[in-house]
Amino acid sequence: MHIHILGICGTFMGGLAALAREAGHKVTGCDAGVYPPMSDQLRALGIDLIEGFGAEQLGLAPDMFVVGNVVSRARLADGSPKFPLMEAILDAGLPYTSGPQWLADHVLQGRHVLAVAGTHGKTTTTSMLAWILDSAGQQPGFLIGGVPLNFGVSARLGAGRRPQPGPSPLGSAPLFVIEADEYDTAFFDKRSKFVHYRPRTAVLNNLEFDHADIFDDLAAIERQFHHLVRTVPPSGRVVVNGLEESLARVLHAGCWSEVARFGDVTGDFSAQGEPQAFDVLHQGRTVARVEWTLTGLHNQLNALAAIAAAHHVGVAPADSAAALARFQNVKRRMELRGTVRGIAVYDDFAHHPTALRTTLDGLRRSLGPGARILAVFEPRSNTMKLGAMKSQLPWALEPADLAFCNTAGLDWDAAQALSPLGVGPGRRAQIAGDIDTLVQQVVQVARAGDHIVCMSNGGFGGIHAKLLNSLQKQ
Repeated sequence: MHIHILGICGTFMGGLAALAREAGHKVTGCDAGVYPPMSDQLRALGIDLIEGFGAEQLGLAPDMFVVGNVVSRARLADGSPKFPLMEAILDAGLPYTSGPQWLADHVLQGRHVLAVAGTHGKTTTTSMLAWILDSAGQQPGFLIGGVPLNFGVSARLGAGRRPQPGPSPLGSAPLFVIEADEYDTAFFDKRSKFVHYRPRTAVLNNLEFDHADIFDDLAAIERQFHHLVRTVPPSGRVVVNGLEESLARVLHAGCWSEVARFGDVTGDFSAQGEPQAFDVLHQGRTVARVEWTLTGLHNQLNALAAIAAAHHVGVAPADSAAALARFQNVKRRMELRGTVRGIAVYDDFAHHPTALRTTLDGLRRSLGPGARILAVFEPRSNTMKLGAMKSQLPWALEPADLAFCNTAGLDWDAAQALSPLGVGPGRRAQIAGDIDTLVQQVVQVARAGDHIVCMSNGGFGGIHAKLLNSLQKQ
């Protein structure tokens, strides 16, 4: 089969392309502003990438067009379609489908799917779970919205070998681990992506309001999470964060599968100790110990979720803990990009206020006295651009000593939102309308021993390299 993917450079669609190519399909694709890291990964696989969404791509004559959720029926100011290829597909009556549906039909059928859902930590927890299963000899397939450093790729089909020893309630079905996103599927399918995956093990890691561009309120997201719960079979397991009231409401609406809770002291899986070295308890009994390099309570909870999910397919918690000791995290999750003159520069994907807070708090807890944190961020996600959570930013940035905000493209007043911190030169927060000014502001105050954390769900204009270069010159 020849598939042509619209929006191929997104992390999900790029991973799908890699899986399709590995399965023997011919894969081509297009995107606006073909960009790394996914473009590099795809070209290395020999996948042809086309810049833009021109209608002439109909001439490729694929068997199926796979449409990413970046594509819409939107029109430009002059009235022309923003995605002429999609309009041409519709006019010609050619076959098309969404990425999640294609994945369900061609990859997930016949597999034991382990799906990791949640507002935060999906990529990290999915990576942990895939690494645990791989370390247990199961060679799982996976599709992750990032690049786990242990694997070096975001997706693979896997061999699906069973662990030895260890019973599994689902027999010998090959395993597939997937990051289960609640964002909508496509312009023609407004259900969350994860309802297509039909998991037998579903992780509900946490649930807060996000994606203000498609959800009206938290209740609307909870409804989608309950749709996911409805798809888990009776022999399946729902692994749920016992600390989240929103998830308690989701399960209260109905659950027809085994439930394993984690996080709370009365749950099935809990932790004792600091996030970097803690005991794992299963139903009150110590069964494992995790000692690793990751920081923050959020990563401790992510680990418990992964251990509970792996337990469902026969991996003992002690074996999971041993694997986590060798877990190298994910690119762009507190990834150290370099150190100049004793100043460390990190890249992190955090963009929701809670993610900002937990990332900074985790770093703060790992640092010695006197070390400063400089938080450099851009409100880039659709939710943050809308200003839906701007009032939470002072709380989110509280663990940082200084904060620097890129205001380019915002329709709301960042200075006003950050005013509780104090805004301006010499104050706790500064704002800038472009990256170069932001870099100057940071470099002027940075000193040896500082930790600069750059947080964005985009490329952030290459700010990491610019900071390192400017610090070196200074």
